[in-house]
Amino acid sequence: MHRISAKSLHEEVAAQIRQMIRDGLLQRGQKIDETYLGESMGVSRTPVRESLRILQAQGLVELIPHKGSYVNQPPPDEIRDMFEVMGVLEGTCARLATQKMSQKDFKKIETLHRELERHYQVRDHEAYLSANNDLHLLIQDLTGNKILKEVINGLRQKILLYRHRQLYHLDRFDQSIQEHRQILEAFRKREELLAETCMKRHLSNQCKALLELYPDTKSEGEKGRRRKERVNLKTVTRKGERP
Repeated sequence: MHRISAKSLHEEVAAQIRQMIRDGLLQRGQKIDETYLGESMGVSRTPVRESLRILQAQGLVELIPHKGSYVNQPPPDEIRDMFEVMGVLEGTCARLATQKMSQKDFKKIETLHRELERHYQVRDHEAYLSANNDLHLLIQDLTGNKILKEVINGLRQKILLYRHRQLYHLDRFDQSIQEHRQILEAFRKREELLAETCMKRHLSNQCKALLELYPDTKSEGEKGRRRKERVNLKTVTRKGERP
């Protein structure tokens, strides 16, 4: 953790706390020690508190009166809803960007995709995530839609935390690069509806991987299989009962 200058103090503090949450140094549900953070960053508690209000507005921190600040622990349903909305928004970005991009713009997309491939080959998750974020931001910018960008920016910082976690789940890294290859091909062919579909699927799969990390959640397929097993068990029991 580095010490902070006076420039944009509360914003810099918020950025560092956000990074700590992303890196797992602050865990979901953990109480935030404002005094320790202030001392570690070389600032007073005032900018720390201001930064926590920023993070609260972004849904990353929960401020409980008379108890303190805690890292927000959104329930699975909220995670699912958030990714569903972001999938629609980023899918729209992909469709509009495909319509409006120039050949020069596509070359920029290709360049960022090559970065993804390079980081994937050496299994560098952090560098991959950074390039991935740059790629999503570029696609967003290529829409030329200011209102859409403003709406997405409200969710992007929060989504980044979960994009970070899901990439470490089982074979998600391999799935992610395959999905980006499909997105790139849709852009190459200028198939706007395919680009939208691929992007929405990409976000949906991120969500599924993330929900698997919640111990109290299972995939819909798994839940259905369990329900079917219970029904079959009841049927067998009834058949075995004495008349």
